[in-house]
Amino acid sequence: MLPCYVLLDLETTGGNPVHDRITEIAAVRFENGQEVARWSTLVNPGCSIAPFIQRLTGISNAMVRSAPGFEAVAARLLELLDGAVLVAHNVRFDHGFLLNELSRLEVALRVKTLCTVRLSRLLYPQHKGHGLDALMQRHGISTLERHRAMGDVEVMQAWLQIARQEHGAALLQQQALALLQSSATLPSQLETPVADIPETAGVYIFFGEGPLPLYIGKSIKLRSRVVAHFQAASRAPREMRMAQEIRRVEWRETAGELGALLLEARLVKEKQPVYNRQLRRESTLCAWRLADNPLARPLLTLVRSEALQPQEFGQMYGVYRSKNQAIRSLRELADSQGLCLQALGLESGQGRCFAHQIGRCQGVCCGEETPQRHHLRLQLALAQQKLQVWPYAGKIGLREYNARSGRTDIHIFEQWCHLATVHDAAELADALGSRSTLAFDLDTYRLLLKHIAAPGKRKIELIVWSAKPEHALNSL
Repeated sequence: MLPCYVLLDLETTGGNPVHDRITEIAAVRFENGQEVARWSTLVNPGCSIAPFIQRLTGISNAMVRSAPGFEAVAARLLELLDGAVLVAHNVRFDHGFLLNELSRLEVALRVKTLCTVRLSRLLYPQHKGHGLDALMQRHGISTLERHRAMGDVEVMQAWLQIARQEHGAALLQQQALALLQSSATLPSQLETPVADIPETAGVYIFFGEGPLPLYIGKSIKLRSRVVAHFQAASRAPREMRMAQEIRRVEWRETAGELGALLLEARLVKEKQPVYNRQLRRESTLCAWRLADNPLARPLLTLVRSEALQPQEFGQMYGVYRSKNQAIRSLRELADSQGLCLQALGLESGQGRCFAHQIGRCQGVCCGEETPQRHHLRLQLALAQQKLQVWPYAGKIGLREYNARSGRTDIHIFEQWCHLATVHDAAELADALGSRSTLAFDLDTYRLLLKHIAAPGKRKIELIVWSAKPEHALNSL
């Protein structure tokens, strides 16, 4: 199949390469088609093996108690792997465990890898199952030591011999070499060819077996970012869990980074993928509205997300993820600036507030400070949190152009809200002529602030349209 390769299998205390440990190693080395070395050993994991793992593998705590630790067998394993391709069934699993075990010894693992699950998919695309049990049943392979390291290695060896007989040595080698060109860290069950993913800006969507997405992300280099997820799976438990579930990848191209950010934010809020956290729709967003009248009580009113109107941002301060965060932030501000909790609406009662009694309020509650002065100090204290008033008379566009693909995206905004992204004159005319419900989104607001402040640095053109539609269409 290959000039030099090692069939390898590991048994472990669990499926997490970061936290779990190896309990057994088996390796058979082949050079020029001939077996030249065979080795297996139990390994003391330094921790207890869970009962269900003991039942699955047949490896008990008693069996590994007197076995050598991984540090004692690492040199022999590296000797077997020297100059060879590591071949395993779902190689990402075994490779991930070896990476972590060796990194604890401060030893780097540099070895090419080949996955026999993916090789089986290439050679037998008409079949659905490609796990070891499926291969054994389909090809009539038997073993008395299933889920033991050497038993599983011998199943792989028998399957490769059958594949060579059925497809010929030349095709087997051709397909194996083709797999070596791709990343060793790709999930074995991944149905989407990674080579098909473009190296352009856009959004990628991971799917499991169902119709709902597992994760949605963005990048200016889609293929590289997708591969990076799988490379991280050997080090990060969350990435490992996601990689184990993923079956296919879809993507949507954009002209640049801004379009990718906007599309990612919208899709995450719409689809609510299980592995996304930061960009999920915020139903508890709120901000403080400051009263114009210094005598008003309370001076600040909490406004929920559904009532946030960008037209009123001149009176709005701070956007918070929750009511508790808003109140906590205001209490800290009042404490640092000597503001009155009663006047702010954070404390009930009349007369001297508690903060004044302990010297932390300047006394607007008891006549020692005028309401006007207190109101002015409050405005100054809140100044850095003030939401920005929309600086344009109507809708604007941010145009992104990708010279490589020739793609142009015009992102249309009004009152900090993303209305649409268009690509031609007809779409632009529809978008500018339609009446849209403005729905405030904190992520879009923050993103737009950055790009309006310095659009040139991001190769984005700011378009401010006149009221005449023909002038707007000239921007395309």
